[in-house]
Amino acid sequence: MTEIAMLASAALLVIGSFFALVASVGLLRLPDLYTRMHAASKAGTMGSCLLLIALAIHADDIGTMSRALAGVVFFLLTAPVSSHLLAKAAYAVGYRLHSSSVMDDMKRED
Repeated sequence: MTEIAMLASAALLVIGSFFALVASVGLLRLPDLYTRMHAASKAGTMGSCLLLIALAIHADDIGTMSRALAGVVFFLLTAPVSSHLLAKAAYAVGYRLHSSSVMDDMKRED
């Protein structure tokens, strides 16, 4: 492995770990279910994808590299859709927005 690939892999590991840390802090600090889901889906997906790309760069065999890149594609295709559907289901069940929320776009005015 060349030094450039090793440095790129190390940089992606650090950046991906930072995004995973931001996602976990968001889960602890944000006020309601919807903002927590936003932090987990956006920052968590970005962190996981960067960590998998770092694995793909660091891997010596094509099998590990292709599985890591397939994982990135899987995360990018499924995480936003699943978090949207979970948030929509939570709203339908009746989970309230936090009092500091400015607007409720899904509220029906009958």
